[in-house]
Amino acid sequence: AMTTISDLPEDVLVELLSLLPVRDLLRTCRLVCAQWRYVVDLTTLWKRKCQRDGFYRQGLDRSVSDWKIFYMLCHSKRNLIKNPRAEENFQHWTLDDNGGDKWKIEDLPGAHGSNTPDPRVHKYFVTSYGACFKSQLITLQNEGYWNQLMDEIRPEITVTDWYAARFDCGCRYELTVRLLSKDYIVLAEFHPEPVVIQQWSDAKWREMSHTFRNYPAGVRYIWFQHGGQDTQYWAGWYGVRVTNSSITIGPHT
Repeated sequence: AMTTISDLPEDVLVELLSLLPVRDLLRTCRLVCAQWRYVVDLTTLWKRKCQRDGFYRQGLDRSVSDWKIFYMLCHSKRNLIKNPRAEENFQHWTLDDNGGDKWKIEDLPGAHGSNTPDPRVHKYFVTSYGACFKSQLITLQNEGYWNQLMDEIRPEITVTDWYAARFDCGCRYELTVRLLSKDYIVLAEFHPEPVVIQQWSDAKWREMSHTFRNYPAGVRYIWFQHGGQDTQYWAGWYGVRVTNSSITIGPHT
């Protein structure tokens, strides 16, 4: 008798289907028949995909409640901040405050500066003697994070930002990140005390980071704003330097 793919043992079917992209699995394979739907929904299939793509590690079994969601979060994890390293001028950024001699972009390490620990970073944004703040608003639905996911799973949201002073001038750095509802109501906020760096500092790049966990249901947007100014009121661009900002959603892999 002719055997069809459906006659294959379940573990072989799991192995075969786990090779396919998520989109094909959910939009095509799952609709083929009841047996395929059953296999596509199996924990073992998604765990196998996690192993294949390097998202699986020992000790995860206790903490992962849904391997399909876990895989999808890991698979789509990326920086949601656009143009984080000043490669595209000020594209994607809203200049909320543009004081003094205004925001500017410079090449690393810059005058009286240092390089960042990340070799992929070549430029930074720099502030002036008046308040300089810029922001981005991320619409989660547009980035593939659907409402039910944000409300029921509430994946971790990790924010990082890098800032530095120049050696010869003091400066001030500020960061505000807000998780907003569909009506732009603040559901959670990270707003640490402003960092004041004195003149003649080591001019090293430092990281500011925060992970939002167990935030309220209803998050639809993330608003990210950073900036500052110099503390000596010097004409030009002696204020805080910022670059390599990121917002990622999903488990730490």
